[in-house]
Amino acid sequence: MYATQPLQPLLAKEFNVSMTKASSFTAVIMLFLAISPIIYGYILESVRTRTVLKIALIILLITNFSLSLANSYEMFLTIRTIEAIVIPAILTGAMTVLAKDKENTKLNMSIYVAATVFGGMVGRVFSGFIAEEFGWRVVFASLSLALLAAYFFINKIEFKGDANLVKPKLFDIVHILKDRRYIVIYTLMFIVFFVFAGLLNILPFRIKELLPQTSETKIGLLYLGYGMGILISLTIHKIIKFFKKELRVIMAGLTVFLISTLLFLNSDAIILFWTVFLFCVGMFTVHTVSTRLANSMRASQRGLTSGMYLSFYYIGGAVGSIFPAIIYDKFGWDMTVFMFATLLVFIFAFILLSRKLFKAYD
Repeated sequence: MYATQPLQPLLAKEFNVSMTKASSFTAVIMLFLAISPIIYGYILESVRTRTVLKIALIILLITNFSLSLANSYEMFLTIRTIEAIVIPAILTGAMTVLAKDKENTKLNMSIYVAATVFGGMVGRVFSGFIAEEFGWRVVFASLSLALLAAYFFINKIEFKGDANLVKPKLFDIVHILKDRRYIVIYTLMFIVFFVFAGLLNILPFRIKELLPQTSETKIGLLYLGYGMGILISLTIHKIIKFFKKELRVIMAGLTVFLISTLLFLNSDAIILFWTVFLFCVGMFTVHTVSTRLANSMRASQRGLTSGMYLSFYYIGGAVGSIFPAIIYDKFGWDMTVFMFATLLVFIFAFILLSRKLFKAYD
């Protein structure tokens, strides 16, 4: 998913396109992750999980190798769009397998979140290194080899269950949104992931602006801070215990997120590197606790509330992967950072004004 992110300045130069067009390589996957609960809920209502995983992995393996052969922007984006369609199927299938282990579901999901965060970090860091040492085309060829290994492991899984995908109905969605707490949580995550995805998406271009000779390896290392998400996801119960209540943790996380966002106004590359760590601490604190809230506020329809949460989350990421690039291109870095900060101040105030809705969590 994220291997293209540190390569965007390189790919923009390779295909002779703008920063905004290069950002679409990540945005297209975010978009399909947002609408996948609807697509797969209706098209793949009852299918074998193992079958879904195997077919999706084969398609992803072929498309990644095809990316290494792409020679135009249009071809590269078309292939990425095909990948965007199958990636949600893999995530859904993997979560289904883990959820079937009733005795260890919470532990499995914590490790699943940590694994996806680790994958996001490694994908960014190693793609930069491989691109510098061997060329950007080798990045995608190597991912095909990794997917071949994944296919081998999937064949070792003895699992015959169905995917159990949720088919959302308009009435059910409206009914959930009548609970104002969900409007608050969904708005929160739309804005938080808009800022997070938006800033990290244009950060490579900012580094290139400050230090034109910066290598792809060094740009990839910027994303090491993403690993803080692993630490947060595995220790969130201790953080909540320290603050006593979930909403207090969200407010603390937002405060850290806002402060770190403003620190990106600095033009020192070393400070920007360490700021990413603080930025990820704030974001993943808010995200992890918000996920827990979205899954615990209703005893019923948890599949739908979780699906809607992910939809708002990834729509924020999709819009955030494109719109800030336009602002940065037109008005510069400082104005873009101030836009992010303004949105965070808004959502902070919105949650403060809505605290009475969360008496059990405040």
